[in-house]
Amino acid sequence: MTALLLLLCAAERPNVLWIIGEDVGPEFGCYGDPHAHTPNVDALAAEGLRFTRAFTVTPVCSTSRSSLLTGHYAWSFGAHNHRSNRGGNHPLPGGVRLLTHRLRDAGYFTANVRKFPGKLKGTGKTDWNFTVEGKEFDSADWSDLKGHQPFYAQVNFPETHRGGSWKDAQQTADPKTTPDEVTFPAYYPDDPVVRESWAAYYNALNVLDRKVGQVLDQLEADGLADNTVVVFLGDHGRAMPRGKQWAYDSGMHIPFIVRVPEKFRSERYTPGGVDGRLLESIDLTAQTLDWAGLPVPEAMHGRPFLGRLAGPPREYALGGRDRGDETVDRVRTLRDERFRYVRNYFPERPYSQLNRYKLTSYPIVRRMLELRDAGELAGPPADLMKPRRPREELYDVTADPDEVANLAGEPAHRETLLRMRAELEAALDRVGDEGRFPEDPEAIEAAERQMRKAYGVRP
Repeated sequence: MTALLLLLCAAERPNVLWIIGEDVGPEFGCYGDPHAHTPNVDALAAEGLRFTRAFTVTPVCSTSRSSLLTGHYAWSFGAHNHRSNRGGNHPLPGGVRLLTHRLRDAGYFTANVRKFPGKLKGTGKTDWNFTVEGKEFDSADWSDLKGHQPFYAQVNFPETHRGGSWKDAQQTADPKTTPDEVTFPAYYPDDPVVRESWAAYYNALNVLDRKVGQVLDQLEADGLADNTVVVFLGDHGRAMPRGKQWAYDSGMHIPFIVRVPEKFRSERYTPGGVDGRLLESIDLTAQTLDWAGLPVPEAMHGRPFLGRLAGPPREYALGGRDRGDETVDRVRTLRDERFRYVRNYFPERPYSQLNRYKLTSYPIVRRMLELRDAGELAGPPADLMKPRRPREELYDVTADPDEVANLAGEPAHRETLLRMRAELEAALDRVGDEGRFPEDPEAIEAAERQMRKAYGVRP
């Protein structure tokens, strides 16, 4: 491509910036949460387009990010078991490529930003379940962006992920949320431990929001805002029991806000608007290619949702989980605008089967196990601690947003159950679900050893 053509393309194509919050659901003021203090994300939504039915395709970081940066469901190319295929040689199969490699071939500069002016830092998280041939990104420094346009950049923030940043946020959140003011889903008991954990989550959200504001301010200060599409999203749902690693709205419903500069807007884009179409996280991958003026590969599972390549809305959002850490499982799920259908392939195993990360990091898990053993749980909290799961679950998410009333056995919903069961099976066949095949026992044992070493928690 000649230098003149590159200059012309650069003038016609937007920069694209993804801001990714870890382990975060749509618990923001702009999504109607009364406990959230999130003025910066709320302001972004007021300027942009807020999607209310956006879902990650898997509810844990490595599999969701493996999907997001390729545009393919993780289980379609062997990336579906959490933090698998890290060592050795596990390249992407033919036809599956990193988004950054596709964009670089088209003249885009790519960055996974860790370094900013001042004290702000990103994590640079990738967390992919495959090995990459070639340079993943061109830079990790924000200062490189202005001189290298068009660019694709992502920024990752960890405040809502359990760990050091979560703890730090409890000291720096302003204003702070207190345990007595929170509300929480019906599958938790009203207990001080539950309240403290939820208040901590809102405090972490507050600090995450502040960092989003700093990024947006820096974009403006550098004169980049008028040329840059900004997307704010979560990699998957909140780090709570029945959230992260669970295939329900609580683990898969994510914030998804898109702000498009005026000169790059399409007819489907309304500033300050609200869009209820079903979206999957991998649709952002396809949409980013479209913003860059690139074709979307026919084999890619993601679909553009704005602009020249946008097709009809999805009827269903497909999702699922497999092994998470040492916890062997397989769940697949289908969501339409009203219902969520869940298929449990190991119904003989409990919802609360051992996961040392959760047992160590989620105080609610320990507390609910204590209350269960003391016979002090009832209703939905007791259901979450039962020794078995139903093979099928069906929830009317409109009437039952906490997804606690399983309608799978209700005659009145038989037709819906059969429809979604058939649609799920057809979708898994279309994408080639490799979760059908058992994982190598050595890989499972390696995960078990790693978790014992990391947490030292006995069953």
